Amino acid sequence: MANAAGPNMGPNAGYGNPYGYGAGYGGYAQPYAQQAMISNYTAASTMPAPVPSGSVITPGGGNIVTVPANEESYVENILRLNRGKIGTFYMTYENNREWNAKIFKGRIEAAGRDHIIISDSNTGMRYLLLMLNLDYVTFDEPIKYEYPFLGGTITESTPASE
Repeated sequence: MANAAGPNMGPNAGYGNPYGYGAGYGGYAQPYAQQAMISNYTAASTMPAPVPSGSVITPGGGNIVTVPANEESYVENILRLNRGKIGTFYMTYENNREWNAKIFKGRIEAAGRDHIIISDSNTGMRYLLLMLNLDYVTFDEPIKYEYPFLGGTITESTPASE
């Protein structure tokens, strides 16, 4: 005769589970850790893939990623195209008691995403100006402006003079 207290005693007694594990799929017993792993796998496999911001999602769930065809027009690129020319740079500095606005005049030597380097031929002084403070620039001569830069990249050898 079978033991009355047999293996079906415990929290899952009477559910046909001789091992004390939670009831699994189709009446088969699955350990709790394995159940968690299966449900995490199922959830992960049904989650859609991340979609880049600004892309279009098709009805089938795919996405169309658009890439800019050409380089965009930025002040730094325009200044690099005009390297070697004399410009007047109008700058403002917030919360400055000595001077709130300042004007610099000089030859453009370089321009980056956040800075401009100019040199004043009268004083020999070089200035590193922050784009953050730049209001606008004036030139006494025509400036070069190619938009969208013919699909090329602005480099250190991009025209500095005519």
